[in-house]
Amino acid sequence: MQTGLRPRRGGARFGLVVAVGILAAPLAAIAQPAAKTPRIGVLGVTPANAMLAEAFKRGLGEFGYTDGRNVVIEYRDSGGSPEGLPQVGVDLARASVDVILARGAGAVSAAKQATSVIPIVAVDLESDPVATGFVRTLAQPGGNITGVFLDLPELSGKQLQLLKEVIRSVSRVAIVGDPALNATQFRATEAAARALTIEPQLLEVRATQDFDPAMQAAVKRRVNAVLLLSSPLVFNQRAELGALAVKRRLPAVSMFVEFAEAGGLMAYGPSLREAFQRCGAYAGRILQGAKPAEMPVERPTKFDLVVNLKTAKALGVTIPRPVLARADRTVE
Repeated sequence: MQTGLRPRRGGARFGLVVAVGILAAPLAAIAQPAAKTPRIGVLGVTPANAMLAEAFKRGLGEFGYTDGRNVVIEYRDSGGSPEGLPQVGVDLARASVDVILARGAGAVSAAKQATSVIPIVAVDLESDPVATGFVRTLAQPGGNITGVFLDLPELSGKQLQLLKEVIRSVSRVAIVGDPALNATQFRATEAAARALTIEPQLLEVRATQDFDPAMQAAVKRRVNAVLLLSSPLVFNQRAELGALAVKRRLPAVSMFVEFAEAGGLMAYGPSLREAFQRCGAYAGRILQGAKPAEMPVERPTKFDLVVNLKTAKALGVTIPRPVLARADRTVE
């Protein structure tokens, strides 16, 4: 469109250009359709889980996206029922969202079944993404899935070592997890326990209501401590599990640093908040044109030791100085 700032040959010509420009401007504006606001569907996380939702938004913010301003985030969940995730995934795919954020192996699998076209950003700290078929390789995912994965079952061996340092008389530990999700972790933890001359007591949980009976069973089996294997369920119930462990007089350790912050005795592992922030950045990149097939899978490389001294006092546990010296954070 001409602006009228060209060298003038005559006043009449200049006036005509301006007039045409004035008339053309609103027509051009009408002709251009309004830009579509991108939408992100979130599977496996609810707005009530504000900690993770805010971390994801921070990652999006790194690429200029703000929820409610230039991007819309839609949360979908199955009410805690793994069986309901596939249908929720189908609903998101039918809604034609631009990106799907899927949390946990069940949600990632449901999203994968629902669409091979919509980009999926995953947060899964339990599965091997290659073995499960989520991606072709870590460096070149090759499909519509990328994100943050952590398949490190041997991490539980380090957590058992910490328990043995803190409770030197430990001889029996309850290993609590979901058999459908933690099969590899169960095997690795059992092997690590026997190497440390600790007798493992495997206790299965599949839903929130299973935790109290599991803790009761741990007490009946006279365990010295509890190791909680990683899962979305454990993370969501971290505060309740911390309180339940104190009630049953059971020192407990988890992979999630947020578990110790919420009342558990100890945690050694990555921060789920940081994983969600990284996935927010991945989603931002995808909205700007990046292809998940070419975005390498990230794996947490920073593992923190967090000790809750308030919980230790409530349990009558004295944290040895060498452990405190290695702690990245303590909760008073």
